[in-house]
Amino acid sequence: MSDLSRPRQPKIIAVANQKGGVGKTTTTVNLGAALAKLGNNVLIVDLDPQGNASTGLGIARQDRNLTTYDLLLDDAPIQDVLYRTKTEGLWLAPSTTDLSSADLELISNEKRTFLLRDALRQVDIDSYELDFILIDCPPSLSLLTVNAMVAADSILVPLQSEFYALEGLSQLLLSVREVRQAANPALRIEGIVLTMYDARNNLSVQVEADARENLGDLVFKTIIPRNVRISEAPSFAQSVLDYDPMSKGAISYTGLAEELISRSKISREKSIG
Repeated sequence: MSDLSRPRQPKIIAVANQKGGVGKTTTTVNLGAALAKLGNNVLIVDLDPQGNASTGLGIARQDRNLTTYDLLLDDAPIQDVLYRTKTEGLWLAPSTTDLSSADLELISNEKRTFLLRDALRQVDIDSYELDFILIDCPPSLSLLTVNAMVAADSILVPLQSEFYALEGLSQLLLSVREVRQAANPALRIEGIVLTMYDARNNLSVQVEADARENLGDLVFKTIIPRNVRISEAPSFAQSVLDYDPMSKGAISYTGLAEELISRSKISREKSIG
């Protein structure tokens, strides 16, 4: 039951795909930046031990005093873990390689799958007036990913426009079903977003056709193209929207953010109705 004395809670979205190299971190960072530039307060939770989202948003490793490791395993107060990024309205809970040992350390904890959920529901988070929380999951179906699914309202799945792209989805969808049954019955699929799309490539076109035929409206209308600006932006510790706001990549992520906001309004109205 929700606490009516607290303000409306942010929408929590886990960005997940157990396959690496599909644009998961890139989507988390750039979608978060796009949502913020559209006037939302956004928190990105870096739950990937590689820490690429943290680096891509300009938080140097030596500056990450407290991280998502401390949030999960040491009950660190949420306000001590959040860092303000260079993008107005965008916050980050960073990670380091310390998080790579989390699965082993969590095994003996009775609440091991609920730690992130509890951390993101600390009362002190209300002062940030967040609209969205995006969780960048590791490229595996680990305890960290399960924590993200238990904490989230929905799952956003980046799908690379390549051969066998749809095959990896079955295991992820099975994991979502298991989390629904065991810990988070309200969890749903927010949608599938096609990434690294090349309209000149017949394979990309075929993957899109297959995805829309099999998954229908779950597939976002917005497609993220292959774009050199998207690839270059992390080396400058920026989102593509800050690096080159007029690039095709920036325009596409803005479109994805607008579509996500539209979907969120519809689902919220349905839940109220």
